[in-house]
Amino acid sequence: MSEKVLVPGIQSDNEASSNDQLELSEATSDEEEMIEEDEPKQMGTIIEALPRTIPPPGTGQRIYEIDPLLEGFRGHLDYRYRQYKNLRLLIDQNEGGLDAFSRGYEKFGFNRSESGITYREWAPGAKSASLIGDFNNWNPNADVMTRNEFGVWEIFLPNNADGSLSIPHGSRVKIRMDTPMGIKDSIPAWIKYSVQAPGEIPYNGIYYDPPLEEKYEFKHPQPKRPKSLRIYEAHVGMSSIEPKINTYAGFRDDVLPRVKRLGYNAIQLMAIQEHSYYASFGYHVTNFFGISSRCGTPDDLKSLIDRAHELGLVVLMDIVHSHASNNVLDGLNMFDGTDSHYFHSGDRGYHWMWDSRLFNYGSWEVLRFLLSNARWWLDEYKFDGFRFDGVTSMMYTHHGLQVAFTGNYNEYFGLATDVDAIVYMMLANDMIHGLYPEAITVGEDVSGMPTFCIPVQDGGVGFDYRLHMAIADKWIELLSKYSDEYWKMGDMVHTLTNRRWLEKCVAYAESHDQALVGDKTLAFWLMDKDMYDFMALDRPSTQLIDRGIALHKMIRLITMGLGGEGYLNFMGNEFGHPEWIDFPRGDQMLPNGRVIPGNKNSFDKCRRRFDLGDADYLRYRGMQEFDQAMQHLEEAYDFMTSDHQYVSRKDEGDKVIVFERGDLVFVFNFHWNSYTDYRVGCRTSGTYKVLLDSDEKRFGGYERIDHGAKSFSNEGWYDGRPHSILVYAPCRTAVVYGLAEDQNRITE
Repeated sequence: MSEKVLVPGIQSDNEASSNDQLELSEATSDEEEMIEEDEPKQMGTIIEALPRTIPPPGTGQRIYEIDPLLEGFRGHLDYRYRQYKNLRLLIDQNEGGLDAFSRGYEKFGFNRSESGITYREWAPGAKSASLIGDFNNWNPNADVMTRNEFGVWEIFLPNNADGSLSIPHGSRVKIRMDTPMGIKDSIPAWIKYSVQAPGEIPYNGIYYDPPLEEKYEFKHPQPKRPKSLRIYEAHVGMSSIEPKINTYAGFRDDVLPRVKRLGYNAIQLMAIQEHSYYASFGYHVTNFFGISSRCGTPDDLKSLIDRAHELGLVVLMDIVHSHASNNVLDGLNMFDGTDSHYFHSGDRGYHWMWDSRLFNYGSWEVLRFLLSNARWWLDEYKFDGFRFDGVTSMMYTHHGLQVAFTGNYNEYFGLATDVDAIVYMMLANDMIHGLYPEAITVGEDVSGMPTFCIPVQDGGVGFDYRLHMAIADKWIELLSKYSDEYWKMGDMVHTLTNRRWLEKCVAYAESHDQALVGDKTLAFWLMDKDMYDFMALDRPSTQLIDRGIALHKMIRLITMGLGGEGYLNFMGNEFGHPEWIDFPRGDQMLPNGRVIPGNKNSFDKCRRRFDLGDADYLRYRGMQEFDQAMQHLEEAYDFMTSDHQYVSRKDEGDKVIVFERGDLVFVFNFHWNSYTDYRVGCRTSGTYKVLLDSDEKRFGGYERIDHGAKSFSNEGWYDGRPHSILVYAPCRTAVVYGLAEDQNRITE
């Protein structure tokens, strides 16, 4: 290679130059990845032979076969792939490969050996540094660190004379630096645990290294990647019925069995990375390698994940690599006294809407930090994958703010695209899927970026799934602007099916976003204040409640049926959880003097009332039962991942939608009128029976459909199908039909 390469590192391990910013040429290289083989790793009673083979870069050309329209943007896409290949080559040459590069936590932060503890920190802006804490009475002169030419500070603390560690487990630690902004005490960037002492505002880093007998040992193997993904999105802290912060242990014992019973096969845990501001929902991360200490210890979280695996549940983590907390005292912001340390400097490094800092994905050490962070959660805690938050913000320099994406390819491939960020995500997916073949990655992208879910070797970004965010927006639009009498069937079907070929989507009718204070859940949009007085079965219902419960079930089933290859639900929404989420908060005074009133730091609306869904005397129970039946139907028939999907009817006059997914026929009647002997097209001849009926009494319906009745198919084309059946379609109901011989697949 003839170009100038500027790469930092730890001199004892690899030779490199002293500048942190990468300079990559556009030259291509066919050199292959250096592959390292590791010995099987023992964890408790389980012996896992983790593969350590990250495939070399491919040609990156298959994207043009998949989507010929991309040919017009070949210059941009080929440049992107060259940047990725060159970066892979530089990592091979300077770090020994992506496998070694993504194990930065074995070098940085605190690492214990038989003879003592080594602490390293990258802080090139600091003039001096020392390690302080309980172990040395916070004396800045006791343990002064040394700096190498790459801005990496280091100190080795030998064991005490009696062989004990120089830093006791559970003691507080910080790094004191003389920086351009003055003397500064910071929590180590790679800290694994931090806590907020009672009565204090800033967090303290904790040296977490319990004795062997106190460490949790994983007992259960990780489940295989499920064929179809049915995700239960959850927040541990607000998962208690009581108005309090729940614990990992409480979630493990109370919520996980519920999720299993409901029929979901994956948990997505929010707010795992440490965040000092609870009301940020976990998205303003302060300590990227630390778990949220409000809910317990690292070993408590491991116990939760192990129990989920025992139940056969995949555990995904909502990981935040799109931005970081603006906090200076306990976060990464201004860590070494400069605003360009981990982030872009100036306006480019600040997200004005989120009030947070934006990473510089073109920085070598930032790449090491983020790639190692992703791997840490997979390796140490046995997470089964990630939902990457805020990916749209990462991919564009405008961060998707005040931009309406229309699908025009010029919006995706131009000067507003942050190629460094996209290359980082390609590297992350490379590393994750290479080292953990069963791991799942889901990207939160609202823009519809083409190639997002195409493998990296083929020229894509490499995610397994994209969150189909437009669906939830469409439901809110319909509910907030129109009565259901004016809903357009074709418009609904278009939104649900508008996704890219060969790029899988996770569909959802609503997530945590719609549940937050200031917004409304689907149930609240549909039933509003009537939910307070008319959800008890011993009281007469209202037209608003009847209509709302019926449409709530229909919306969720049609979203699962047509919306994607995966499905997501936020905890509690399966039974139409009333009201909104409001985190405890005090009054806030803005710079202009205006005061935003808080809620007196109340936890009353920061919990999940699972007891409502379980109560057999409330109408919530029927909604929960329907959601459970919906999950078990998908478990039995795998219709979300079927190659066959055909919409045979979207009738604006009848307000009826009929479609086939796999071997099933879905009939939705959104009209306020019922239809007898309604003809429905189908692909396969035979005898059809009801498999799921939203009008069942146990689901809060009126039981107008006879489940013992059989529908015999008729020959002859109808709605573009070679056969048809006659069905009864009551008003505002959804019914799923299947061949009678397959009826016994469902188990609940």
